[in-house]
Amino acid sequence: MTTISDTAAEASIGASTRELRLPVVRNEAARLAEAALRDRVSHLGYLADVLAAEIDERADRRRTRRVAEARFPRLKRLADFDVAVSPKVTAETIALLASSSYLDRGEPVVLLGDSGTGKSHLLIGMGLAACEAGKRVRYVTCAGLVNELAEAQDERRLARLVARYGRLDLLLVDELGYVQLDVRGAELLFQILTEREEKASVAIGSNLPFSEWGQVVTDPRLVAAIVDRVTFNGHIIETGTESYRLRATRARKVRSST
Repeated sequence: MTTISDTAAEASIGASTRELRLPVVRNEAARLAEAALRDRVSHLGYLADVLAAEIDERADRRRTRRVAEARFPRLKRLADFDVAVSPKVTAETIALLASSSYLDRGEPVVLLGDSGTGKSHLLIGMGLAACEAGKRVRYVTCAGLVNELAEAQDERRLARLVARYGRLDLLLVDELGYVQLDVRGAELLFQILTEREEKASVAIGSNLPFSEWGQVVTDPRLVAAIVDRVTFNGHIIETGTESYRLRATRARKVRSST
């Protein structure tokens, strides 16, 4: 092909990819064409490479968007959770949370343990794994969720917000137990849990055992119903009482000194 033909082809590719919204094909077509000539790749092979590059880039953008929409306070990966310093959390537990198999069955997950034992790390890690598996995820503290629902109720848009939370593949509710809920807040939380019951997974992190959830939700019937919702067919993971962060710091110091 002549230089003029190549120039005309590049101009046509540029115009066509703009019309079809294929930016990666536009940016990578020439480079991949040179590689195809060098490696003697067929026309079909070259086309497959160009389209694969576009698909990979779109998948990366979707993953980035899902992580942003999840509103994690920070990024934590399950692979970075050191089970060697957390005797209550096993490698099998990490594998379960990483596989997202519980999501396919809409099973709840409850993480119980004292402050600093890794509950938030596990919640964020399982949420990030779900995002990377193509799932819609949202992280929120219990107080933040209740405040958001109360505000929506005051503005007569509660039904839309509940429906939006119901469409998520995974809802992560952290810090249940740090702030006592009034009757209205407890009822709003219960409404969200009922919306998702046996349809989509919810994962909750709490510093209180179930027997003490009555300190957060003071209505005995309501707290019993909430516990029932989050434990039926659920995975109960106890993270213990000794700070995971403190143990991890000690373990790193020991490894660095050997």
